[in-house]
Amino acid sequence: AGCVAQAEGAEIIARAPVVDMVFGPQTFQQLPAMLDEIDDGRARGDKPKLVRTEFPAAEKFDALQAIARKPVTRSPSAFVTVQEGCDKFCTFCVVPYTRGEEVSRARADIIAEARALVAEGVSEITLLGQNVNAWEHDGTRLDGLLAQLGEIEGLERLRFTTSHPRDMDAALIAAHGDNKKLMPYLHLPVQSGSDTVLKAMNRKHSARDYIELVKKFRAARPDLALSSDFIVGFPGETEEDFAATMALVEEVNYAQAFSFKYSPRPGTPAADAATQIDEAVKAARLARLQELLNAQQIAFNQAQKGRVLPVLFDKPSKSGDQMSGRSPYLQPVHVPFDSLGNHDAAALRGRILPVEITGAHANSLSGILAL
Repeated sequence: AGCVAQAEGAEIIARAPVVDMVFGPQTFQQLPAMLDEIDDGRARGDKPKLVRTEFPAAEKFDALQAIARKPVTRSPSAFVTVQEGCDKFCTFCVVPYTRGEEVSRARADIIAEARALVAEGVSEITLLGQNVNAWEHDGTRLDGLLAQLGEIEGLERLRFTTSHPRDMDAALIAAHGDNKKLMPYLHLPVQSGSDTVLKAMNRKHSARDYIELVKKFRAARPDLALSSDFIVGFPGETEEDFAATMALVEEVNYAQAFSFKYSPRPGTPAADAATQIDEAVKAARLARLQELLNAQQIAFNQAQKGRVLPVLFDKPSKSGDQMSGRSPYLQPVHVPFDSLGNHDAAALRGRILPVEITGAHANSLSGILAL
């Protein structure tokens, strides 16, 4: 399943006899029917092979609406798909070829799904899209959609991901200061800090453009924390280019980030570049970048010690002796059962309560209720 399946479905079936079914990201909602079709075929003594990779985004949105109406026991946090596809054609990315052009879901359908989720106990919604900030419907852009969602009683938190710097506008920046339900955490991929590499990636913005955008966001919301995506070892990347990425990371100072070695995707322009980087060089650069990013993440977490943060509680931790939730900055927060006093752990689920942060770890926080 996924983008590779979307692009190479028939080839996968032909080359891998053990594979019964290949489906793309636009067809996951058909999975129950596909499984039934496989079972029926086997019952007849056949060896069915299914490839389902084509499905219009509008029909997928309709399917999502139907799924949302089914009563289930939900987490207090939920995802709502609002946009599909990408028109940016970054040279490393297969998404435009597998998911097609950018398509925005109807505003009324999004709001209806959000209301249905809130009625089932959801209090935090994350809007999803390949380029979610490109969403637009009937003259309303993402800031307007967020404002309307913010009016839903019982919906306490809003987030969105993933964004492209080119689609950020002044209204969406201002929304981070005006919309109090919009959490102070923004995932804004940059991929590289080198203008040469950014141009080769077809990102159509410079490193300075990105940094100025970050400054505008922080002016609108001073407590905003940032995360990002990085690719190291892109074809043609020099040591000077990589140093520019490290400099950008130092300047922005991320709360979290995702970093990867460049991996060629068949059919993309970068995959055919003659200037591929040696794997050992990629690995060494990735290790250096991750060391810096991890240090920034730990420092950000450490800075939360002593603060009281509103935590949306979800479920007991894997250890079974703590209640877990999420901070506004998306950090997991664990509160020991023995510190809850008269509060029943199960009753905390879905509630947003103040937690004094007493411990900071590489990937999470710990604390006690501050009631």
